[in-house]
Amino acid sequence: MPKNITTPGHSPKLTKVRKLSIAGVATLGAAALAFSLAPGHSGTSTTDAAVDAAPVAYSETQIKDVKARITDQLAAADLKTQDIAAKQKAADASKKAAADKAAQKAEAEALAKQQAAESRVTTLAAGRSAPRTVVHVETVAAKTYTNNLDGWIRKSLSIMAKHGIPGSYNGLYRNIMRESSGNPNAINGWDINAINGIPSKGLLQVIQPTFNAYHVPGTSWNIYDPIANITAAANYAADKYGSMDNVNSAY
Repeated sequence: MPKNITTPGHSPKLTKVRKLSIAGVATLGAAALAFSLAPGHSGTSTTDAAVDAAPVAYSETQIKDVKARITDQLAAADLKTQDIAAKQKAADASKKAAADKAAQKAEAEALAKQQAAESRVTTLAAGRSAPRTVVHVETVAAKTYTNNLDGWIRKSLSIMAKHGIPGSYNGLYRNIMRESSGNPNAINGWDINAINGIPSKGLLQVIQPTFNAYHVPGTSWNIYDPIANITAAANYAADKYGSMDNVNSAY
């Protein structure tokens, strides 16, 4: 037995199309009723016809017009429903296309990651299997200098080059031979410096204050040390004369 789904006191919800249909039927019914009640033309006088003409408001043409309007309204409502359905279908198709595109992109990215991982594994495996090259590092021996005047001059020149102190082998050798004849322990005990208590010492006859002021880092603080004496004197000559090469007499 079918259940009564209509709640007492409440009518079911009518759609716009149904409302239009009911209105049309009601109009047609009223028109038909009025038409049937209207008296015929036979047996009526001119006066009666004039008096009774007013109630006859619905002719066959008017009824057809009402039918036509209702039909047009129903057709318009149907077209609107079809248009809504078409738009919904297009929206669903667009969403599906976007979802398919996103799925394809995700699949492509996953495939690319997998291929990259496989490539790294292959590269690592190839690296492990490849023969390793043994690199032999040769130790460069520190340059040594002879413990004589030639070695002292050459080592002093290498230190001077690191500190940007100008001078040449010949300029150093010439002044050393004039000042001390190549004796690293030479002392001048008769000039003005000696009289003042600060005699000139070493290969290039440097007094202690000058040695201290122009001492070159990395060399000994002993004024009699050949390399320390040469580089300090060359540093002093560069400051006062531009280079030891420009010194040709007592300086």
